[in-house]
Amino acid sequence: RSSDCGRSARGDADARRGPSPALITMADTSSFANPDAPGVTFRAANAGDLPGLVRMLADDPLGARREAWADPLPQAYAEAFAAIGRDPNNELIVATLDDRLVGMLQLTYIPYLTYQGGWRALIEGVRVASHARSQGVGTAMIRWAVQRARDRNCIMVQLT
Repeated sequence: RSSDCGRSARGDADARRGPSPALITMADTSSFANPDAPGVTFRAANAGDLPGLVRMLADDPLGARREAWADPLPQAYAEAFAAIGRDPNNELIVATLDDRLVGMLQLTYIPYLTYQGGWRALIEGVRVASHARSQGVGTAMIRWAVQRARDRNCIMVQLT
């Protein structure tokens, strides 16, 4: 219900304080009903996912020019992954099918003065593995991310 975006059950004042990671956990949205790509599930990325994530980032015309897929990976990727993990306003999410990575995205939660101090969610770094494209995975990921933003009381979602 889009009219509830940015509003908490406790009222507008609590919603303006922003997303509350302690109240909404990954488990709350991992069972998201997914008619677009049945069997695809979502979870927080872990360090073991990093090579597959970088491979997905490099597997398109833009990424092929700016990413450095190598074995071993450049240390900068591990440092960025750790920084994202330490920031409560960032989530690196993976989509899996049969325990295989099929997609990724990053959600960043941003406080604003507009909307009486409302929070926005920024969706970026959206990638679908080449073997899983045109199967509804991207649509399912965006729908999941929008629901996650609602769960975190964001009043707006932006895709870059």
